[in-house]
Amino acid sequence: MSQIEGGSVSRFLQLIRFSHTIFALPFALGALVVAANGWPSWRILFLVIVCMVFARTAAMLFNRLVDWSLDQRNPRTASRHLLLSKSAAQVLLVMSSAGFVVAAAAINRLTFILAPIALALIFFYSVTKRFTSATHFFLGLALAIAPVGAWIAQTGQIDLAPVVLGAGVICWVAGFDLIYATQDYDFDRREGIRSLVVKLGIAGSLRLAQLLHLLTFVALVGFGLAAKLGALYYWSMPLIVAALFYEHKTEKLDLGGINRAFFQSNAFVSAVFLVAICLDRLT
Repeated sequence: MSQIEGGSVSRFLQLIRFSHTIFALPFALGALVVAANGWPSWRILFLVIVCMVFARTAAMLFNRLVDWSLDQRNPRTASRHLLLSKSAAQVLLVMSSAGFVVAAAAINRLTFILAPIALALIFFYSVTKRFTSATHFFLGLALAIAPVGAWIAQTGQIDLAPVVLGAGVICWVAGFDLIYATQDYDFDRREGIRSLVVKLGIAGSLRLAQLLHLLTFVALVGFGLAAKLGALYYWSMPLIVAALFYEHKTEKLDLGGINRAFFQSNAFVSAVFLVAICLDRLT
């Protein structure tokens, strides 16, 4: 019952896993710093962060609403519906979606035009498990929107560098989501939920996750080349590889160990990326 303790704000933050914002936000901020070739304006920085928070909040609320009854049947997520009423989640979904569009409109014309498309893509992930086993890649696509959007916020256009970085984020997220999804293997098979873990089995999924994280490394190097980053950026790559390697040892841990390793290693990857970008562009 510890999952439902705390005030209404605390329960809401638990529902949307607010702490996991740290995964995508550093990639958006890193892309923003590179696009600005230094510090962006405080206005753009503020609006990008606001967009990130609103978009992720809306995406998580939509996911919780779509999976409301499904989560109640899954032992791992059975208490989620106790954190917030369904009607409150619906109201907050509308408010966060509107907040995202308003913030995007305040940046530039292209971000405003693309805002509804971005929302549609991040919402679409939540329904993909009903018809495709590639749901992990759609989750990656949802997070990959962040660095591309941040780049557009600064430059008003799309370039090669953020697309390469976005591809890396897709591989990174799909890889760690495959590892995380092994926890639900039995439940997903029983419920008929489509997942590559169900399709490939746990061993096959973990091998695919390793390949995806290798491609993540390649994409991060490619981003450095496309963005003309210096040696300080590339010196961070061994740290990122070490964190990804650590994550792939989680298959031998219990559920609590998987969750800790999942959060720690992925938070470390995104944090190292952002620090390396800042050292390269701001020093």
